[in-house]
Amino acid sequence: MGPASHFLGIKIETHPDKYHLSQSSYANSILQLADLTLCNPLANPSCTKIPSQTSDDHPCFDQSTYRRIIGSLQYLTLTRPDIAFSVNMLLQHMHDPAAIHTSLLKRLLRYIKGTIDLGIPITRSNLLLRTFSDADWAADPISRKSISGFCTFLGDTIVSWTVKKQTTVSRSSTESEYRALAAATVDTIWIKRLLSDFLIPHNLPIDVFCDNTSAIALTNNPVFHARTKHIEIDQQFVRDHIQNNTIRLLPINTIDQIADIFTKPLSTTRFQTLRSKLTISSKYQFEGEC
Repeated sequence: MGPASHFLGIKIETHPDKYHLSQSSYANSILQLADLTLCNPLANPSCTKIPSQTSDDHPCFDQSTYRRIIGSLQYLTLTRPDIAFSVNMLLQHMHDPAAIHTSLLKRLLRYIKGTIDLGIPITRSNLLLRTFSDADWAADPISRKSISGFCTFLGDTIVSWTVKKQTTVSRSSTESEYRALAAATVDTIWIKRLLSDFLIPHNLPIDVFCDNTSAIALTNNPVFHARTKHIEIDQQFVRDHIQNNTIRLLPINTIDQIADIFTKPLSTTRFQTLRSKLTISSKYQFEGEC
């Protein structure tokens, strides 16, 4: 059938030793559904300070349209990890979206309007896995549950990312970080096994980067175990894989923590910096590098 150019709404730009995956046509269809094809673009999909809600606020979308748009945006995140956090936050209010949530959805769509051509580049590089894990402790103002975020790179290409609210309330930032680490470890091991099915062995320990010094200390110092029994299972799971040389837990400066983009709303400058570290780029940037 020849080289692939489109697959399930994903456009595949092919160049020597490079590919670029994007969903610009699909993103345009979402903007048409929301009647925002002529809206003014924004540079940030979320805002660090949520605007206050009043009883006079008029929703930007009705509940049915809100759900349809959010469902469509879930599929768009296949090539747009930069919007994964915003989509996840809005998904939590599908059952009863308030006016403020429809306003935040409109903001996200305006960001997509300005970044319609962004996508994921796939370039020739080494086949070493590395994972970045982070958590925002007690991020949910109502339930006080934390947000886990992690992403995995195969060489220079991002191949997996996750944004998820933790199922239980963490009693400390260390606990929330450890729960995120355990989930990231499971995902990373699954990718390693998948690569082995493709006859791509990964014999070296996989580097997992974490910016919480307490969590890293707990993996190396069993003296702390008596004071952290409430996270003993996750702790032992991560420690076992470190001792078996499956993963290698490494410290990273918070400024360089790429997974930060999956756990909280960020300032525009910080957001754009981390987005570039995710290697997300437009097809025009991609073509210029060829």
